[in-house]
Amino acid sequence: QVQLVESGGGLVQAGGSLRLSCAASGSIFTNRIMAWYRQAPRKERELVARITIGSEVRYADSVKGRFTISRDFAKNTVYLQMNSLKLEDTAVYYCNAAQAPFGPWGQGTQVTVSS
Repeated sequence: QVQLVESGGGLVQAGGSLRLSCAASGSIFTNRIMAWYRQAPRKERELVARITIGSEVRYADSVKGRFTISRDFAKNTVYLQMNSLKLEDTAVYYCNAAQAPFGPWGQGTQVTVSS
């Protein structure tokens, strides 16, 4: 059974850093392109970073140069290192496959950036 559990969020001042983790169970992780998404209040969910099985990465323009996605196959975990955080990065962050079919969405992890 596929399960995605995000962690690592919190409250951080602008300019600070956080590292998010996504522990994946089931087959979704081992042979899929994985991604981090975020959803800010009153906005649609957006894809911010994706990583292939071969660790090729792609980022949304809004986070390019500040966020780094990585994956550890031994731990079935996807990470998102977030540096130079901005107020507009405040959102709930989720991980999932980068393309359909998606796994069940986890609860996400809240990231709040304060001034």
